[in-house]
Amino acid sequence: MSIRTTARLVLATATSVALAGGLLTLSTGPVTAATPARYADDYNGDGYRDYAVGDSDSVTVTYGTATGPGTRSKRFTQNSAGIPGTAGDAGGYSDGFGSALANADLNRDGYADLAIGDRSEKVIGKAGAGAVTILWGARAGLGAKASRIPVTTHADYGFGNEVVSGDFNGDGKPDLAIADGVGTVYIYRGGFSPTGTTGRVTRHENWDLGEPTGLVAGRVTKDKATDLYVLGQGNIGDRMTQAAWFLRGGATITSGKLTTYNNSQPDYRPTGVIADFDRNGYGDLVVSDIPYNKTAGSIVILRGSSTGPVSRYSRLTQASSGVHTDATKGDAFGYSLSAGDTNRDGYPDLAVSSVGEKVGSVSNAGGVHVLRGGRNGLPGSGSQWFTRASAGVPGDATNYGSFGHAVRLRDSDRDGDADLLISERYYDTGTVLLRAGAGGITTRAASEISVRAEFPQ
Repeated sequence: MSIRTTARLVLATATSVALAGGLLTLSTGPVTAATPARYADDYNGDGYRDYAVGDSDSVTVTYGTATGPGTRSKRFTQNSAGIPGTAGDAGGYSDGFGSALANADLNRDGYADLAIGDRSEKVIGKAGAGAVTILWGARAGLGAKASRIPVTTHADYGFGNEVVSGDFNGDGKPDLAIADGVGTVYIYRGGFSPTGTTGRVTRHENWDLGEPTGLVAGRVTKDKATDLYVLGQGNIGDRMTQAAWFLRGGATITSGKLTTYNNSQPDYRPTGVIADFDRNGYGDLVVSDIPYNKTAGSIVILRGSSTGPVSRYSRLTQASSGVHTDATKGDAFGYSLSAGDTNRDGYPDLAVSSVGEKVGSVSNAGGVHVLRGGRNGLPGSGSQWFTRASAGVPGDATNYGSFGHAVRLRDSDRDGDADLLISERYYDTGTVLLRAGAGGITTRAASEISVRAEFPQ
């Protein structure tokens, strides 16, 4: 998944078993070489989820504890020992190492691994060809071993522009989907090995979607394979159009429906998430549409079915019934998204930020909605709304603070409900942690932590 100047594409699930990342197996026994990692982001196999956050030229990993992020962390660049490639400017391209991240136990040794995209990397003399590096997990954590995914590419193609994990052929082994910057998605089948070998590789292209700008993985149909949505721009009918292209997982990856949802102007940093919000067994795609209504913003909901997405999508805005605040120009409703069950009712909920929201007299202070999942999906009723001005939330609302620049829902303390992490502007390091309970997200015992809410979920 990748950073688009500020926001990271969210890969999320909202059930007890992750659709593409997170919980891969329910095994609770000790880690052995024959036991895949319980969590797709437990890099040291201690039973706690860890936190990897990418920047424009680095990745910082913070190791988890029973109550959330701990104090142990490590920063990796291409200057770090054992990591292939060259740090810094590469033939006129700014360093993209860390701009795309995906988690999975790729070699099934009991330790989660981290795939890192670098769309800027110079490879075999080809500037901007791009690369993906895997940091292999171990008892001591990441960093002992690293290797490159093999690829044949061209200068300026930006391989590694987007990266996401999932079991796309349903064989029980994690795979990687990797997009370049010119329209091709590569699916690398597992297994992977530290020597650089992978399973079979297939290429997928849709000429109506010429510029992939996001990948979202999850189970849309009821089979055991992970499905994939490719988000991006396309010139359809001589108009720049935002669209979501469905690729159905299985022994053969099948090209499915292309759904267009905005033909007014492009959005180069869409955010998407898949979860079964109505618990009918099919995963629903929620994707941001920030340009909608003069950048007031919206989210588009494309419900799943036995064959993939349904024919019609729905749209939710801050003008929808039950959603707090009003829809006004520049609110950017939908800027960051994340899914998880915040109130233990079994239905996934959705965190939606609105970074341009005015709070009192403070412009662009930002805020975050939590929309409740239920039998009818995401109706908007019963939603929660949090800003820096909310009682119990630490700090103050500031001009252009962009509270909600990044959001994540994660059960950080393993008590059965997803807590809410909210970060502000990209260059600010602080994150507010709001704990969840039976009634949903609460500001009681709110705290600030140092891990940005931009880790793969």
